[in-house]
Amino acid sequence: MYKTSIFLSSIESVKKFVTLSSKYDFPVNLVTDKYMIDAKSIMGIFSLDLSKPLTLEVEDDGSAEVNDFIESLETFKYDKVAVEA
Repeated sequence: MYKTSIFLSSIESVKKFVTLSSKYDFPVNLVTDKYMIDAKSIMGIFSLDLSKPLTLEVEDDGSAEVNDFIESLETFKYDKVAVEA
């Protein structure tokens, strides 16, 4: 499982993030204290409190596709440090 904090600070960043997440077939989730939502759902993301960082979770099976996605997250990362569990 790969986890990192991201921050979606504007409507444009949410659109870019959903577009990026939707390119991949594997599940991508955003987690807060109370909710876990599909990161490919723009309506789901807008239902969250976007004034705080969100935790992104993706199953890391070591595939090139997952690694490509993780590398693409750099512009959205909150703390610029990934946490792996």
